[in-house]
Amino acid sequence: MASPGSVDGHSRSDTAGAGDFVCSPAGLWLALAAVAVGAREETAGELRELLGVAGEEAAGVVTAAARALSATDALAVATRVWSRVPVYRAHREALPDVGFGPMDADGIDAWVREATGGLVERLPVVITPDVLMVLVNALALKARWEIPFEGAGTRDQDFTDALGVRHRVPTMHRPVPLNCAWTVGGASVVELKCRSEGGRAAARSPVRAPARVRFVLGEPGAGAAEVLPLAWAPEGRWTGIDAEQINMALPRMSLRTRVDATEQLGAMGVRWAMSEGADFSGMSPERLAISQVVQEAVVRVAEEGVEASAITAVPMAPGGGFVPRRIEWIAFNRPFGVVVLDGGSDGGAGGGDVPLFVAWQAGVPG
Repeated sequence: MASPGSVDGHSRSDTAGAGDFVCSPAGLWLALAAVAVGAREETAGELRELLGVAGEEAAGVVTAAARALSATDALAVATRVWSRVPVYRAHREALPDVGFGPMDADGIDAWVREATGGLVERLPVVITPDVLMVLVNALALKARWEIPFEGAGTRDQDFTDALGVRHRVPTMHRPVPLNCAWTVGGASVVELKCRSEGGRAAARSPVRAPARVRFVLGEPGAGAAEVLPLAWAPEGRWTGIDAEQINMALPRMSLRTRVDATEQLGAMGVRWAMSEGADFSGMSPERLAISQVVQEAVVRVAEEGVEASAITAVPMAPGGGFVPRRIEWIAFNRPFGVVVLDGGSDGGAGGGDVPLFVAWQAGVPG
């Protein structure tokens, strides 16, 4: 396997606690699917098995998927390729929303900062001389809550981390509409809606729908793999909460992690694409192979709203009022998950939800 591009830093940031992470499944899929457009033969076959699409037919799917995600209000989606080798004109034309240009490390970092609003400052891999091409996908969300938390209601409360250690952390409070909270699989789920920002963008694209953010609190001791999928479980599995009022207590949080997914791809059967025998002949006359797949993602949750950004890099090397009787409190005072969903569906039984970002807060919220 070629591996010239080195990860710039650790696999997760020093601000994250043990077990904390944030990632963008949508960003990973978009980046890999865009690369898969140029794959052929066995390389295309294994990427199709992983992604559901590859080769020439993937171009339209990737373009449509990116445009569909862009229909979520306050979400920006962008993909760009920088290259030291020729890229076929047919390949460029098949991806009309993807920018192409010559390799420029400083220019890449500037693009990353602009695309993420400064949340990610530079590409999460180092561009060494052996990197012949790099595809970069950016997702950036900056949305305000439909109903913000009152700053005066934020106060220090207990949060017990995954190791059982109790901490005092700034915690926000607000009531939740009864139809925005439910239980599923032993977990409590609260959905907070973001508001439409309006303005010129909304006037040009009246169908843009606000993002939805779900916070999911599993049973004590449950881990991320058990809890996070419950955030997008179909509505038929939900059970309403029997209460006349629901209040939530949610820590302010800021997570940043950097994940090298290269080994995981190998474990999922992607081997040709990262080997001397890789076939990306639909992309360039130069023999290319994926050297790494690295993502840096950030999520911040505060009183006014949510910010989240993800940069996914795929460098390629040479191949070979009323006081109710019943009040339900959902206190996110131990490890919990956060899932940001696209605005294109309502989370109903159709199962069309797209997880834009997923995060797991296991350590001390910061």
